[in-house]
Amino acid sequence: MLRNEIAAAGGWLSFERFMDRALYAPGLGYYAAGARKFGAAGDFITAPEISPLFGQCIASALAPGLRTYGGDLLELGPGSGRLAFDLLQALAALGVPPRHYYLLEVSADLIERQRALLTTLPAELRTRAVWIDRLPRQFEGAIVANEVLDVVPVHLLHVTQGGVFERGVEWREDAFAWRDMPLPAALQVEAEVIRSYLPAGFSADYLTEVSPGVSGLVASLAEALAHGVLLFIDYGFHRAEYYHHDRIGGTLMCHYRHFAHTDPFLYPGLQDLTAHVDFTRVAAAAGGLELVGYTTQAQFLLNAGITEAIAARQAEGSAAYLTVTNQAQRLLSPAEMGDVFKAIGFSRGGWPLAALERARQRPL
Repeated sequence: MLRNEIAAAGGWLSFERFMDRALYAPGLGYYAAGARKFGAAGDFITAPEISPLFGQCIASALAPGLRTYGGDLLELGPGSGRLAFDLLQALAALGVPPRHYYLLEVSADLIERQRALLTTLPAELRTRAVWIDRLPRQFEGAIVANEVLDVVPVHLLHVTQGGVFERGVEWREDAFAWRDMPLPAALQVEAEVIRSYLPAGFSADYLTEVSPGVSGLVASLAEALAHGVLLFIDYGFHRAEYYHHDRIGGTLMCHYRHFAHTDPFLYPGLQDLTAHVDFTRVAAAAGGLELVGYTTQAQFLLNAGITEAIAARQAEGSAAYLTVTNQAQRLLSPAEMGDVFKAIGFSRGGWPLAALERARQRPL
């Protein structure tokens, strides 16, 4: 399929298009096919698969707004359904279940997996789950996206002494291969932004990513939000760190059966392709919304009460307590998810998001 598309395009595809087809082509892309992706039996483990503490903390962060205003909850890219499962239970325990829990999912395979999990909830909760395939208009409530922005397809830009080029994909000698092409006009401004963060006289070959698609997605979510909050949790950096001169190889990563590597041509359609998130871009795209806060995942979870949730498990015995503390370590440790993962939130109409309001603001 990719070979045919390269041929039809004249022998060269932008990496943005290659990544889009490898991840989302109907029936063949990674997120459209049926292979197991999440958890120990899949290719990677996300925070909800590590521990229900993650969903409990997000529920704690969202509860004040739902208690004051009511409304719905929308999860973008709900994956295995584990976060929805945990959030519905945790919000119900706090006395503020959303009117509806919308799951915006485009993969038929993942929808079936989500349904299978959520049908195990009590009827009063599972009937709140509603699957949708497009953003609603005039949404009121909370929109949550955990590890979604990192799989929005990216363009690769190659900064050289001879100029800035777009790196794309060709088929050569019976294999995918890289080839640089002149930078299209649509990416000229992106190139100037990158160069503005590099030192004067910088001469090393420098490869990085830009994601206009993230800007479009965040802007669409902001436009759809009539009253409520947007909460994104993902791995990434603010722009000055993203385009630091030492990061000469970019952030593109591939995940296959818990093997992380940098070759997107190794298993196209069978492996996840990701790039770190430029959170400065995210903030700029959320025009019209109030930036509530931006901090590390660890700080967000601490502000949202993870230590209290851990302490509450002591009564269950030492084995259960040890399990939950080990889970929390993975969520909080700077050596694991705690520091490279960030939380950023936006509000419209005064919706509270106290776990970020109290957060130490990082530069954007």
